[in-house]
Amino acid sequence: MLPGDRFVPLLRTSGKGLADLARAGRIGSTLATQMAHRMSHSPSAAEIRSWDASLAALAADLEQAGLEGVEVLAEYQLPLSSKRIDVVLAGEHPTRGGPSYVVVELKQWTKASLFEGEPELVLQPSYGSRPVLHPVAQVRAYGEYLLDFLGVLHGTDDVLAGAAYLHNATDDGVTAIRGYPQDELGRFFTAQDRGDFHGFLRSRLSPTNASIHADRLLRSAVAPSKQLLAVAAEELRTREQFVLLDEQRVAFDLVLHEVEKARQGDHKSVVIVSGGPGSGKSVIALSLLGELGRRGIRAAHATGSRSFTQTLRRVAGHRAPRTAALFRYFNQFMDADRNGLDVLIADEAHRLRETSANRWTKAEHRTDKKQIDELIDAARVPVFLLDQNQVVRPGEMGTVEDIEKHARERGLDVHQIDLSTQYRSGGSGEYIEWVERLLGLAPGGPVPWAGDDRFEVRTAPSPSAMEAVLAEKLAGHQNARMAAGYCWTWSDPRPDGSLVPDVRIGDWSRPWNLKGDRSVGGAPPAALWASDDRGFGQVGCVYTAQGFEYEWNGVLLGPDLVWRGDRWVAVRSANRDPDFRNTKKVSDADFDLLVRNVYKVLLTRGLRGVYVYSTDPETQRFLERIVA
Repeated sequence: MLPGDRFVPLLRTSGKGLADLARAGRIGSTLATQMAHRMSHSPSAAEIRSWDASLAALAADLEQAGLEGVEVLAEYQLPLSSKRIDVVLAGEHPTRGGPSYVVVELKQWTKASLFEGEPELVLQPSYGSRPVLHPVAQVRAYGEYLLDFLGVLHGTDDVLAGAAYLHNATDDGVTAIRGYPQDELGRFFTAQDRGDFHGFLRSRLSPTNASIHADRLLRSAVAPSKQLLAVAAEELRTREQFVLLDEQRVAFDLVLHEVEKARQGDHKSVVIVSGGPGSGKSVIALSLLGELGRRGIRAAHATGSRSFTQTLRRVAGHRAPRTAALFRYFNQFMDADRNGLDVLIADEAHRLRETSANRWTKAEHRTDKKQIDELIDAARVPVFLLDQNQVVRPGEMGTVEDIEKHARERGLDVHQIDLSTQYRSGGSGEYIEWVERLLGLAPGGPVPWAGDDRFEVRTAPSPSAMEAVLAEKLAGHQNARMAAGYCWTWSDPRPDGSLVPDVRIGDWSRPWNLKGDRSVGGAPPAALWASDDRGFGQVGCVYTAQGFEYEWNGVLLGPDLVWRGDRWVAVRSANRDPDFRNTKKVSDADFDLLVRNVYKVLLTRGLRGVYVYSTDPETQRFLERIVA
């Protein structure tokens, strides 16, 4: 690893070095050792066999093409993502000079066909009946993502190319998928095209200065992430602003495919997209809403979060107020026409409730109908996006199993996509796993934070110190917020409009974010706390933070969850959330799980780093010990 390298592949070597490893039968074991050392994760036996087979084939091709001197970056991690590219080849362009890079996606496939005639979705026997993304679409998206995020590639022309290489396939086995459109970011080669593949590589790469150009790529600055809310308006109004990768693109294409089936015949189906915080669920939702709008397809977006919905309405409707009407709440479909929409995108569907009725619901609208059933009935293609480990309120009940059960009872087809890639927390899947183990939401128990160059984890010695460092980030034009567990009284503003500093820790105090929909005393309305710079200076709670992200995240752990000896103890009496007071509706066991979920949500809002402080001295010492 070179000083300054930002996105180190699991293996960096030359074409000759790769061939030497292949001849020794050590490619897979070398990569496995690196993965275990750097990621604290061991690959499966199948993944090791895949590395041995595919990278050995590529090594032979590089030798035959006379490119033993190019740099090979195997298992290269995309910036701000946990997704890895099979190989990036680095060298100098043979005709124009200067750096040149080729992204290569390696497939051992021998057979593949199209999923119900859909050009971008492919059926391949090893995946069963689940469609996967066309390999050309996959490698092209990787290239577009690199062009979006790596400063060294910004403004370049003809520096990056891509190829999907099915090194075991013959034309007979993959004829059905050969017709997919190709360009320099996405070329398609099989074993029968090996000579053409060699020619393509020689046209893009020479060994001259290969090591220097690889260094430049690995040390590249990363452009600021295209944050979801900042581009929502443009997303809905004109064109796609986000590059969707792999499972994200499969989910996007699958919904569009199901929409076309519904429009061509009397067909109805349900799509469920599940994934953890930062896996891109809302990016898929907005990309779909934009594309459906451009196609003239009747669609709406709904959530159970007032903050999220209000913010999307404000941002997306800034210059096109009619767009705001696309964003609705789950409980607004009680009297919706059956299949009145082509698509209903239910975002944050883990916040579904048993029924839509509440104390303000008119008597004529009260029924025993489940909220899930109302949403399923409202559209030809209802799409549910959820993370069932983000349930933080009593009565929230959205799970994959429950949605699928209700759909099957209606005789509907159900398609489920799991999003495994992490985009929040700097793309650090290790951080998400660390948080889940820390809070006892994943097996294994808390472990010391091992560090990750993509994401910074720190404890703060006090709330004032945390606020000071976050204020510095904000002054440097980096978004920052502080949030806390609901452990303090939450007062209304004073008659003069000033806010009551309810969150008191020692001699430090700050107000909660506003409760209402109006700006008071210079503070933004509750729904805009996470996205309006005026939100800094108030402490957010889980209900205003959930669904949002900011670059730097400060989290205050209150006395409702404390570390004692070797375990967490949930202290119900220290919690002030009105939803948790009713012991008949929320048992002690339920409270224990809900409060852990609350802190998981709060701890996973950051894009670049998190600062943590506990009001409980023993818990603070424990955090300092495992974070250090």
